[in-house]
Amino acid sequence: MLLCLLTTALARAATNDWQQLTPQQQKALSPLAQQWNSFDITQQKRLLAVAKRYQQLKPVEQQRVQQRLSAWSKLTPSQREAARAKYQAFNKVPEEKKQAVKAMVKQEQANKH
Repeated sequence: MLLCLLTTALARAATNDWQQLTPQQQKALSPLAQQWNSFDITQQKRLLAVAKRYQQLKPVEQQRVQQRLSAWSKLTPSQREAARAKYQAFNKVPEEKKQAVKAMVKQEQANKH
């Protein structure tokens, strides 16, 4: 029990505080500002990788990242875990099937507009 508490405390101490992020990182990750300090270090590292790529994106791509981060911020931890599992499963699907699914989703989105 003590080891578990100590491990958790050390992990929290290693976590980046929102205020420690650069202005560029804060801009890229702004939809997550309120939740940032509650994310574990692994999640923060994933998101910092997103922020690193953000600056090289076109404005329309940056907007899409912001929308996705906003949607992500509204998910519960269990919903996020389920989304990660679906993503990992999708990556194991053969490329032809991935393309077919992507085409189907694109068609559905076009029909909505």
